Amino acid sequence: MSRGLRGRDLLSVQDLTAEEVREILDLARHLKREHRAGLSHEVLRGKTVALLFEKPSLRTRVTFEVGMRQLGGHAVYLAPQDVQLGVREAVPDVARNLARWVDGIVARVNRHATLVELAEAATVPVVNALSDFEHPCQALGDLLTVQEKVGALLGVRAAWVGDGNNVCHSFLLAASRVGMWVTVATPPGYGPDPAVVAAAQEEAARRGGQVRVLTDPVQAVAGAQVVYTDVWTSMGQEAEREERKRTFRAYQVNAELLSHADPHAVVLHCLPAHRGEEITDEVLDGPHSAVLDQAENRLHVQKAVLSCVL
Repeated sequence: MSRGLRGRDLLSVQDLTAEEVREILDLARHLKREHRAGLSHEVLRGKTVALLFEKPSLRTRVTFEVGMRQLGGHAVYLAPQDVQLGVREAVPDVARNLARWVDGIVARVNRHATLVELAEAATVPVVNALSDFEHPCQALGDLLTVQEKVGALLGVRAAWVGDGNNVCHSFLLAASRVGMWVTVATPPGYGPDPAVVAAAQEEAARRGGQVRVLTDPVQAVAGAQVVYTDVWTSMGQEAEREERKRTFRAYQVNAELLSHADPHAVVLHCLPAHRGEEITDEVLDGPHSAVLDQAENRLHVQKAVLSCVL
């Protein structure tokens, strides 16, 4: 495991170099093979992380708790009502207290600025388990899944269809670091942050990849080896749901849209899915879907991240 990552925060994919992304993926593949062979590596024996969550979770909570257990460590889950960041207690005070008891903080927060506050005050590593701006552990799991299903990363063509949200941001930043070609299709006004796009385009150009943003979903998926979508309405946007359903209707990943992709295209979705909205049952449960492999791979990439930073 990397000594270069030890003690560092992971708030954004941009905190990782291209080489560090590949190192985490290599370690994740190794840990996955060893786990399936019944072998254990208790490299975090005696270590504890706090799971500090402002938002509910299935995959993130379970994979971090199970991951720490498989590595010989322990996780303490703090639910939204337990801490009430910034309400019951100031964010820096929470960070400084936790740093006296645990070896790392895994935070799932409403605002990315909260992560920054935690990291500035804590003397232990802080890992982003989702914010409104990024979801780096998800993106690392996505890359591992693409590598397994397509057989490569460099030059692989991927399409993102739907909302240019936090998951989209991290996927663009991660995919560009491994030389993938990514085309994003969103309705006008719903594209990813321009600064993220610019950073991803610059990195992709150095790595032999490409990043494009457009509005035509058919054009985006044409020949794509990977087709990725996410919910149209994220947590906190419930008031916009009906409007978003109308705006995004043409961006549904269904059999017709998928017919324009590579015949062996892999479909990704970070879950949970709103079935019948951004994706149909036929596609989500069909032969192209890799969503359960993708969900499983969160466990292994997060084990790799924790092994490196702790």
